[in-house]
Formats: sequence, structure tokens, C-alpha cells
Amino acid sequence: MALPALYLSPHPHSAHNARVLVALEYGGQRARLVDTRRGASAGDVAGLPAMEAESGGQVWGGAAVSHLLAPAEMRGSCGEEAALVRQWTSYADIELLPIACASTFPAIGLLKHNKQAVDRAQVELRKTLRFLDDHLRLRTYLVGEKITLADVAVSCALLLPYQHVFNPEFRKPFVNANRWFETCVNQPEFRRALGEVKFCDGRPPTSEDKSAGELCRGAERAPVSAEGPGHEGGVQQPATAPAPVKKTAAQLKKEAAKREKMDKFLQKQEKMKEQQQKMPEKKPKVEKKEKKDLGVITYDIATPPGEKKDVSCPMPDSYSPQYVEASWYSWWEKQGFFKPEYGRDLSEPNPKGLFMICIPPPNVTGSLHLGHALTNAIQDSLTRWHRMCGETTLWNPGCDHAGIATQVVVEKRLWRESRQTRHDLGRQRFIEQVWRWKHEKGDRIYHQLRRLGSSMDWDRACFTMDPKLSAAVEEAFVRLHDDGVIYRSTRLVNWSCTLNSAISDIEVDKKELAGRTLLPVPNYVDKVEFGVLVSFAYKLEGSGEEVVVATTRIETMLGDTAVAVHPRDPRYQGLAGKFAVHPFCDRKLPIVFDEFVDMEFGTGAVKITPAHDQNDYEVGMRHGLQFVNIMDDNGYLINVPEPFLGMKRFDARKAVLAALTQKGLFKEVKDNPMVVPVCSRSKDIVEPLLKPQWYVRCSEIAKMASDAVRSGELRIIPDTHIKTWFSWMDNIRDWCISRQLWWGHQTPAYFITVNDPSVPAGEDADGRYWVSGRSMDVARRKAAERFNVSPDLISLRQDEDVLDTWFSSGLFPFSIFGWPDQTEDFKIFYPGTLLETGHDILFFWVARMVMLGLKLTGKLPFKEVYLHAIVRDTHGRKMSKSLGNVIDPLDVIMGISLEGLHAQLLDSNLEPLEIERAQAGQKSDYPNGIPECGTDALRFALCAYTSQGRDINLDVNRVLGYRHFCNKLWNATRFALRGLAAGYQPQDTAQRSAQESLMDRWILSRLSHAVEACNHGLKLYDFPAVTTAIYNFWLYELCDVYLECVKPVFAGDEGPVMWTARDTLYTALDIALRLISPIMPFISEELYQRLPRRQPHHPPSISVTPYPQSEECDWRDEELDRNVDFALSIIRTTRSLRADYNLTKTRAHCYLKCQDQATADLISPFSCYIQTLSSCMSVSVLVEENCPAGCAIGIASDRCSVHLLLKGLIDAEKEVTKLRNKQGEIEKQIAKLREKMSIADYSTKVPSKIQEMEAEKLRQSETEQQKVEEAMRNFEKML
Repeated sequence: MALPALYLSPHPHSAHNARVLVALEYGGQRARLVDTRRGASAGDVAGLPAMEAESGGQVWGGAAVSHLLAPAEMRGSCGEEAALVRQWTSYADIELLPIACASTFPAIGLLKHNKQAVDRAQVELRKTLRFLDDHLRLRTYLVGEKITLADVAVSCALLLPYQHVFNPEFRKPFVNANRWFETCVNQPEFRRALGEVKFCDGRPPTSEDKSAGELCRGAERAPVSAEGPGHEGGVQQPATAPAPVKKTAAQLKKEAAKREKMDKFLQKQEKMKEQQQKMPEKKPKVEKKEKKDLGVITYDIATPPGEKKDVSCPMPDSYSPQYVEASWYSWWEKQGFFKPEYGRDLSEPNPKGLFMICIPPPNVTGSLHLGHALTNAIQDSLTRWHRMCGETTLWNPGCDHAGIATQVVVEKRLWRESRQTRHDLGRQRFIEQVWRWKHEKGDRIYHQLRRLGSSMDWDRACFTMDPKLSAAVEEAFVRLHDDGVIYRSTRLVNWSCTLNSAISDIEVDKKELAGRTLLPVPNYVDKVEFGVLVSFAYKLEGSGEEVVVATTRIETMLGDTAVAVHPRDPRYQGLAGKFAVHPFCDRKLPIVFDEFVDMEFGTGAVKITPAHDQNDYEVGMRHGLQFVNIMDDNGYLINVPEPFLGMKRFDARKAVLAALTQKGLFKEVKDNPMVVPVCSRSKDIVEPLLKPQWYVRCSEIAKMASDAVRSGELRIIPDTHIKTWFSWMDNIRDWCISRQLWWGHQTPAYFITVNDPSVPAGEDADGRYWVSGRSMDVARRKAAERFNVSPDLISLRQDEDVLDTWFSSGLFPFSIFGWPDQTEDFKIFYPGTLLETGHDILFFWVARMVMLGLKLTGKLPFKEVYLHAIVRDTHGRKMSKSLGNVIDPLDVIMGISLEGLHAQLLDSNLEPLEIERAQAGQKSDYPNGIPECGTDALRFALCAYTSQGRDINLDVNRVLGYRHFCNKLWNATRFALRGLAAGYQPQDTAQRSAQESLMDRWILSRLSHAVEACNHGLKLYDFPAVTTAIYNFWLYELCDVYLECVKPVFAGDEGPVMWTARDTLYTALDIALRLISPIMPFISEELYQRLPRRQPHHPPSISVTPYPQSEECDWRDEELDRNVDFALSIIRTTRSLRADYNLTKTRAHCYLKCQDQATADLISPFSCYIQTLSSCMSVSVLVEENCPAGCAIGIASDRCSVHLLLKGLIDAEKEVTKLRNKQGEIEKQIAKLREKMSIADYSTKVPSKIQEMEAEKLRQSETEQQKVEEAMRNFEKML
């Protein structure tokens, strides 16, 4: 089938070409490129790019073609997003692209240099970047959380300016816009379409410089007029380059004229340079001070650890995380603010209640990542909120010994340092090495938690291998074993041959393969083939018939003990009672009938290997088949005939295939999509092996856990996870808790040997010959009683295996309080209030805590479970060290260079190839490293990102936006402290007087709304609602409105109005700082400590100061809120008019034309605030009177219009000329669209989405035409 034809513009710098090619890459489509320079029938070149389908239908223009080529999600995931994407693409085409070309084309010699035009274009570009920078302050992309056509259109429009005119000095103020542009052009799709985009370095462009437009596939490359075998990206490329095309005389003449023009321009530039060198030196011009970027300011006052920070010094000019976060944590910790005993006697009940939460213990193996940071940001915000609400509060820290992970890390270190294995040292000495490593490295996590501001009671910190918790593990095992809940059995387990241990399901990565794939396997030189289905035949006994079976693991056929078919499969009804013959040994394989067989898969006959496959194991149990184990712990073959005996498992794979082929039994090999189980720790292929292990019988305790949720005794939030809970609990399998490791809790079970000939010797899998005990003496007495012999006839051997790490973690909520002893902490704090963690460990940890808690204590370990989203990187990928996207929270807090990120990888356990891949990922995501953001900004960003039941695609760069928010808080408080003046003493309580102004009353009303929203959000675990309420109040209500309104008041004379404004401002700051304290503890403490106190015996820290409650802030005034919203809409309309006419420094007279007297009466009290906030010379409220001629008009609402007097402030004649030119362009555009849409078969031949897009484009053009005509009429009145 012929590919659609793509006609690109012949212009070598076409932004539309770039846009189309990027969309093509994202859409994953292929197209045939046609050279429009050869006279191919592409229609009007001015309308290119264009696309022609095989059917003959054509789509014209960059916007339309990119819209057609891009995937649906890039056009907006919902109606609102789609509308925003259309607005941005229209903005890129109509406003941004013309000024980008006007600024850049003279610089690269495509237009005559007109200084006035270039300067004007650069001013407009600077405004555009400022607008983009502000828009992207808290966003990763222009619309939504992923790249859309809006990002493609705007970034492609800015390609040339970024390459040729935006030098480093020009780019410097626009951090967010630069970050966004760099993110876009470094996406793989952009790079494939445009090549590498190099930023302007400040030097004049040369002929060697190539723009992204020139690099577009096909713009300069030999075009294709017919299909060929080669292609690149989505554009079909030729297999061989075509012969050069002879140019016409007209073309040669045009090129000669262009060269002559460029020569003249270069000569002129050289002449100007010579003149400048001859001129006497001028005095350097005094440059205007630009707004500085947020810098690093440090706290340099000597403060011993644990002592209170000195806040008597003046506040620095701007917010700096290093300054703000210094010294506070050690003071909080020393003062005991985080202990539940602070300020109260634990023996007496607290009428306000109790809040207890324990940390999901992180692995001691290394450091926290951003997923842990999210967990701790949420848990600490809740803990601090409950503490400030007056409840007895405990957040209990701890750390997990992480059996497999820690052993792997220490073994690698041992080999790296001394070329020894753990077997060289022996068990005891190896465990000593692990403890030494733990003491050296284990405190890093606690250091990170402190840097995150976690308000934990560190005196209660626990480690799962501590004596107290180890005793609880031993007691739990013994009790459960005595009750028959723990038992010994030989079953299939997930086995890692490299680790020589069983592993849990959570330690098995499911690697999906689409077909034949070669994978690296530890201890194999060559990669091993997976993703294929091998078919072979078994001969039937006593006949020449055969039955064909298929398998993805051909080596396991050596352990086959049956062939299974479906009982209703008509093809095999005659095989009942028959046997297949194994080709390599004398084993007969019965033909069994079982409904698990899928008749539609393969031949409908399945080989059965009960000892090496979970499904086959169950078939073997149902039919009483023989279990033949063909593999030892290291993956070498056993119990098989020569020549396979002793072979490594994947070497045997090749040998078995060759032997089957030799015997004529091999049928075929074909690609087969499959999932390969890979050990996350060793990267080995996991083998199902039969092993005698300890199991927890889960059916009864799982029902208890399931019933607790059904009855409402245990709440799971969000409730979308309840279905998963029931699915797991109601279909649970018994839990294997044995691990063949040395590091961990050695199983307190002993194998019994009775030194009495009358008692037969036992087998490992026989549970009767195993006994558990709190000590060997206790176990010996129990064994003697069981076999009715004297204790001195009993010999015991303790099981060398250790228990699954999740077993000790499952006991964590009560083992930390000393269970089984009934300690005071256990009586007060168990059961806890809440368990907060990620939804990915709902089964592996949460369910097991509930089951073990109910079984061993008779109580639920907590009343609620809140499951937060999983943090992924900005591309939606899971955090993985090998991808280089695992970020240490401290690197976001303190900042780190790209080189520093690379160095961390070199200090890891990654293989060289993994390090290389991870470094490439880091360079792509963080080309300039990670900027310093601070703890408060990171915590706020994580809470703002949180959305119940969803994954979080976290862009670290977005966290920087919340650092700017911290700077807003800082500057607002600095201004307020100046306004309060020295010696200000607030009233004893926050209360209203009768003298507040309208805006005083309004800010208190908005504050009461924020207080209610924060308490409500924290109560419901709706953290985005909390951060939104805080952000909106501080930024849009306090800073943008109220502080601006009180500036004239504070600049005036002392008096009741100023005093009331001070009291109101103090109340707003005091309460607003307490609102943010749970989420942003450091900056709230720093600023709160600088405020005067209402009472002398006020709490010493904001962390133990009461959280604002609605009862305390009962100032809501809904009518006033509506009236101020109306006034603010007028202000926004006035500001928009000022921006439209570039009245940045000029104040104009403003007239508010009201529909009726009631509206005028509503607005009049706010006229002074409207004048202040909209920077007008005066504000007049009119009803019957007419506004003066020469006004620009804006509609604030159906009741009020804004008239801004422009006469005498602007050049009306010049503005009319500009608008008339623009009107002509719009009319042409409208005429072209209407002509296209009036074609007879337009509605049937043009795709519906193209019709919708063109209808929207026509609507926008008509709306713009109306605005232009209205503006022209206004200006003409001034002439």
C-alpha cells in the first residue's frame, strides 16, 4: 500500500516543517517525502507543509498536518485540555512565529537588517519569554502533565531564536522557560526529527551553523518521489541518492542576488566594526540592576547543636534554604517537641485523643529515594497536624534489616575489597562483617529523615535485628508453630541460583518479551535465548503414533512425568489409558485428562513437569504423578541421563534441542510473547524448585483480615484498593517464610534426631521431626515429650535458614513496643491509628501486619490504611538505579551538578554497562544538574502532586517553582514586619473590631476559608486540596491583593486605620504560618519566630502551637467575598487593557460604566482599591454619564465595562495602520478557510477531525477580526 505523501516547505528554516516532523515521530507513522523544489504538484507552496493521502484527500498547513499526524493524547486528554492546546497552537502561529522570524531572519542573512523592526521583535520576544516563564513556574509542560501539540508548536516557533539570538545573557532571567524548552528538544522524538539543538553562544552565526529547521529530515536531504526500501524516523528515505538537479536560469539568478546581498551585509558589518575601533572610548553606560536569581545565603552565627537559632539579626534580602533550615531540627529534637510526653503525662488520658503511626521501615542497605520522601512528607504533615491539634502524638522511626539486599551488598563489598566470599569467612564472621557495615552505613537513612524534617521520636527508634524485636520474632514463630499456623512442607518456591535462596514474589521482576530475545544471565558468557516456543513429539507406547507438545523451557522436558490434554478435546479421546515414552530414559509418561489445559493453545497437548512448574505441580498433585527434580541449588542438572548430567541449565537447553533433532522428534521453533521471571537482586532467571520450607497457613487469618475490612473495622483509603484487598485475601496462598541466607533471624526450629533404635529416623520434610522453642533446652524438652523419651536421647540441629524479612516487618507495629511483654508503650500506643504507605506493598506488608496482628494480639494493628500513589520519573517510568532516575531527596534539597550525579553511580553496585545507560538517562533528564530547592519546597511539591489512587510522574524541575513560592512567603513577611513597625504588640487574641476596612474584612474571610479547607483536607487525606488552599491564600489573596491594598495605608499617617490594618495583617500572618507549618516546617518556624507574641507564655515553637480551627477564625463573609471577586474581575480587565496597549509605566484615567445604580453602589466602595491594584490615574464610576471619547473598552461582566482613556497616551494613527494591516491578513485567512469549506464534497471527503479543527480556526479568526475592528473604531475616534 502506498504511503501518504508529505510535502515540506522548501524554506530551510521552516518552523512548520519542524513541527510536522516532530508530530510524525510522536505518531509513529511513515510518510513518503516529496521534493517541492522539483515542481512536483504540491499546490500552493505558501501553504506548505501539506499531506496527501492515497485516496487523494489533502491537508494543508503546519497546524493541520501536525494535528493529523500526532496521536490523540497529544491533542488534549479532555475537552478543556483540547481547547487549551488549540489556543496555544493558534498563539504560536499568529503571534509568536512572526516575531520570531522578524528577530532571527536578519541575524542569519535572510532579511535586510532593520534595527527598529528587530528591536521591536526582541522586545516582544522578551515579553513572550516572561509570560512563558511565569506560566511554567509550577508546570512541566504548557498543558497537562505530558507533552502536547501545544509544546510542539511553541517550541518549534522558538527554535530559531534559541539558536541564533537568545544569547546566554538574554536567556538568563527565564529559568523556567529555558528548562521547558530544553526538556522538549531533548525528547527522543524531537532529537530524531530535528537532530541536536544547539543554543546561541553569543557569537554571530556563520555558514557552518545549521538550524534545527535545516536539520529537519527532508528539508535539505535528497527527497523521495517514489517508495524506496530505506526510511528514517517516520519519513521514507531513498536507498540511493538521486542525481543532482540542473537549476534554471531564474534560480541561478536568484541565488546570485542572494549571495550579493549577503556579501554587502558582511562588508557593511566589517566597516561598522572598523569605525567603532577608531572612535574614542566612551564611558561605560551604567547598567540597570536586574532582578537577581535566588542565591545561596548561609546562616553564619555560631549556634551549638541543640541550641535555639538566633533570629534577632535582620532578615536576608531573599529566601535561601541553607539559611532557613540551619539549626532548627537539632533544637526541636533536644527540646523534645517530637516526644508524646512533651507537655503532658502519658498515664492520664488526653481528651483530645491520641495519634500513633509507625514508619514503613526503610531498608538499611542504602539511602532514601523520592518515593520514601513522599511517604515521609505525608506522614510528617499528618503527625505535625495532629500534634498541633493537641493530640498525644507518636511517630515511631525504625529500619529494616533487609535480608537479601543487605547480604548481597556486603558480599559484593567483601569480594571487591578482599576477593573473599562469605563461605571463606564462615557464618559467624560474615554476620560480624554485616553488623560492621550496618554501623558504618546504617545511619545515612536517619540523617536523610532528619533533613526531611521528620518529627519522629528518635529515642524510640528500632532496628528489626535489635534484641527486643528479635525476641518478638522468635516468640511469634514459636506461638504460630505450636498452633499449627506455621508448618513444614516441600513445595515449589521462587529460587535464585545465584543467591542460593528462595525469594519472595516482590523480589521477582516480570520481564515482558514480545518474541525471541537474548538476555544476559549471571555466570553465562553468552546471552541466553528466551521468547520462543519449541514444539517436539513424544512417541506413544506400542504404536507409531505421536503426540506433539510445546514448551518455552525445553530443558525441563528431562523432568516430564506426564502429558495432559483436555477431557473434552475430541482429538485425544483415544489416548485414555495410554503412555508416551520419554526419548532419553525408560520413563513412561501417562496421558492425563485435566481441565486446566487450553485446547486452543498450541496442539492442545501439554507436557507436565510437576517439580519445575507451578501449574504442573498442581496437576501432579491432582493425578498423583511422579515428581522428578532435575536441578540442584546452583542450576546444574541432576537425576537426568548422560550426557545431560552435570550440565548448567541453559547449556542443557541447547543440548536437549540438538538431541531431539537428532532423534527426529523436533518439530519447530517460533516466536512466543512471554514473561520471564528475573530476580531483582541478582538479575538471575528465577527457577521454580521443590524445596522443604516453612510456611504460614494463611486461609484462616486472611479471612479475619478480610472480615475486618468488610465490617468497616479497618478502613482502606482510597477505597479503590478494597477490591484488590478482597481479591488477595479471598484467594490467598500459604506464605513461604524460609530464606537460605545468613543475615536475618535464624529460624527458631530444630530438626530432631532420637538416639533410640525404636524410633525411626525422620526426613527433612516431615513436620513431626521438627520442633520450635525459645531456646534449645526448651526445644529439647518439647521433643522428648513428643517421642516419649528422655531428653538426653534427643539431638537437635537448628535450621540454618533465616526468616523472610516481611515476617519481622509484619510484626513491626507491636514488636517496637516490646511485645510479647505488656509494656506501658504497648498499652498506650497499640493499636496504632494509621498505616500510611504506597499501594504497591498492600499485600506484601500491610496485609501481613493485619493478619499477624489479629492472630498474635487479637487486635488490628491500626484503624486506617492510607495508600499513596507511586512516584515515577517525569516520563512515567519506575524508579530504577540502572535507568539513572533514582534521585536522593538530599540532592533535590541541596542541589547537585550533573557530574555529582554521575559520581554517585560510580560509587554504586551497578555493572559498567548499567552505569553508562544510567549516566545517559541523567544527562537527558538533568543536563544542568538539579538546582537547590530546599526541604520545604520538596515536601510541598510532593504533597501537591499526591493524588489518591494514581501514579505520580514527578518532574524534579517543578519543585523549583515551590522554592519561588517560599521566596514569596519570605518577602511577604519582610514587608509585614516593616509595616508592623518596631515595638508592635498584638492583641491577646485574634478577634475583629468594628473598625476594619473592606479589604481587612475580606482577607479575614478568605483566611477562614483557608483554615476550613486545610483542616478538611488533612482529615480526608486530600493533600492537593490543602496545598491549593495554602498556595491560593498566600499568593493570590494575601500577596497579590491585600498587601498591595495596605501599602498606601502604611505609607500614610499613624491612626486607627493603620492600627487596625496592622492587627489584621498580624492575624493573617500568624494563622497562615501555622497553616503551612505541617507541610513546610522550616520556613514556617523561621518566620514565626520573628513575629511578636500575643502572650508572654506562648509555646516556644510553631510545631507545638495550636493549629488554626474554624471556631477560632469565624470571620466568613460570603457577600463580601462575592463583591470583592467582582471588583477583582474589573481589576483584571483593566490590567489586560493596559497590557494590550503597552501602558507599563503610564497611568491612564479609568471609567467604569455600570448597567444600573445598584452596580455602581456595589463598586464605588472599592474604587480606591481598583485604582491601586490596576495602577490607574483615577477611577470614576458612571451610570448615566457617557465616557469620554478615545477610550479602550474591556468587558468585566454583563453589568460593568471598563473604559481606559488612551487619548494623548499613544500614537492612534500608528495603531490604526498596524491594525489595518492585521485586519487584511485575517480577512485573507478567513476567505481561504471559507473557500476551502465551501467545496461541494468537503463534508464527505475531508476527515471529521480536520473539519472540526478548521471550523475552530475559522471561529477564532472571526473573533479576532471583531476585536481588531472594535479596536480600530476606538482609535479612529482619537484622530
